[in-house]
Amino acid sequence: MAATAPAPVELVAPRPSWRAWVAVGAVLFGAFISTLTGRLSSFGLADIRGALHAGFDEGAWITTAQTVGQMLVTPVAVWASGVYGAKRVLTWGAVQFTLVSGLLPFCTSIEPFLALQFLSGIGSGTFIPLTLGVVLRSLPQRMWAYGIAVYGLNLELSLNISASLEAWYVDNWDWRFIFWQNVPLGIAMLACLHVGFGAQVAPKRWSWPKPFGVLTVGLGLALVYAGLDQGNRLDWFGSGIVAGLLLAGAILLAGALLLGLLHPSAWFDLAAAIRWPMPLLLLNICVLRLTILSTAYLIPQFLVTVRGFRTFEVGQALLWIAGPQLITAPIVAVLLLRLQSRWIACAGLVAIAGACFIVAHGMTPQWGPEQFLPTQLLQALGQSLALSGIVYTGLHYMKPDAAPTFGAMLQTARLLGGEAGLAFVVTFVRQREQHASATIGQHVAVGDAAVSQRLSEYGSLLAGHDPSGTTGARSLALLARSVRQAADTQSVIDGFLVIGLIAFLALVLMIVLGTAPSAAEPAGTVPHGK
Repeated sequence: MAATAPAPVELVAPRPSWRAWVAVGAVLFGAFISTLTGRLSSFGLADIRGALHAGFDEGAWITTAQTVGQMLVTPVAVWASGVYGAKRVLTWGAVQFTLVSGLLPFCTSIEPFLALQFLSGIGSGTFIPLTLGVVLRSLPQRMWAYGIAVYGLNLELSLNISASLEAWYVDNWDWRFIFWQNVPLGIAMLACLHVGFGAQVAPKRWSWPKPFGVLTVGLGLALVYAGLDQGNRLDWFGSGIVAGLLLAGAILLAGALLLGLLHPSAWFDLAAAIRWPMPLLLLNICVLRLTILSTAYLIPQFLVTVRGFRTFEVGQALLWIAGPQLITAPIVAVLLLRLQSRWIACAGLVAIAGACFIVAHGMTPQWGPEQFLPTQLLQALGQSLALSGIVYTGLHYMKPDAAPTFGAMLQTARLLGGEAGLAFVVTFVRQREQHASATIGQHVAVGDAAVSQRLSEYGSLLAGHDPSGTTGARSLALLARSVRQAADTQSVIDGFLVIGLIAFLALVLMIVLGTAPSAAEPAGTVPHGK
């Protein structure tokens, strides 16, 4: 029987046409736009709040509204791509995203702005879940590694250029260009979609599922994300809003999981999603997203609160990290083709953990962008290796037919994992800062010889520049500022340390995973007639 079994064949064309390359470029460009827009809104939050005359609590929902829309539409996009085709879904999403981006800056109050942000998220939320499916369907198996490497490049590049881009818009043009930039970007994506998907195969026309299935998953994910995003501001379970969001989301997701087990559907391959080692790989995607977003939070946090840098100066520091990614992406692709992807992911996690431990060991309140640059270059390389390695390993365990499922799982792990990780790190750093401030304050007592000497030194420095006679009060203010800077620095050090430990645990998980199946087996091929 083995001798007469038909040879496996690839589900993709051996030689991609130029249209296929344009289609792949369109979805990768969409993934880049989606991530970049979210980061720009985060960095420009203060300017947007000011333009809308919104308070802190109201403005906190600006970024939440967009990502909630992305979470809600993720399962809908996967299902709709099987019913109507990826081209129609992506085109609809790009049109909506482009139109809403053009309208957002015209809002003068927070309520319509939040509604449009939600619609913008629904439009851009269709991009990332369908990216992997289009890459796998459009390219031959030997080219998948390059598509995955560019996918990882998109993530790093968009995260690290957003601060500089937002600051440049605000300083030279206007905050509105945070959103208006998406109009030409969206039009360019639409043009690529129109040209690139001309030769795409028609969808399978899956039957319409029970509405409860698709909508329950999306609504559950959206509610959980909103609870995580607002938890740190509202004191977690001390807030009825946060508790209600998390509980309602968990109940909806549990109901959707039960429905999927009892009534399997074609739009989402639940068996493939829970088959070992997919849960472990998705957990590592969550961990990796934690390391990416947390360091993107910790460095600006330190440079702004301790060193007093402006957003533009912080962006320049992060921009130096983004540039080398253009070089590392093709190198990562070659490594994926020549080495086991599991070991590439392990090498990336080692680099991430090592960079975090180096910062935690040597960081001082005098550090600036130059001191962060070597370790962040190492971490950026590690994140590219780890993300590409983990995703490529996942492809070895899934057939191309399950690519939409994998794409939806990946998008969910990215957003929920990143938000859960960021919420954890923000809460952890805040608590460590309070602990460090209290500990340091115990050694700053009135009458202490060291304290008196420090106040005397401050007074001597201020004596020639303070004719108003408030030298004593200003000296106390400078001492309090020094204590606050030391506490902030210690909290950031602790943050890097805990991220390094989490990356090390992820490394252990990848090591115990074992060798993945050959890429020629389940990932890229199926027997004839199946």
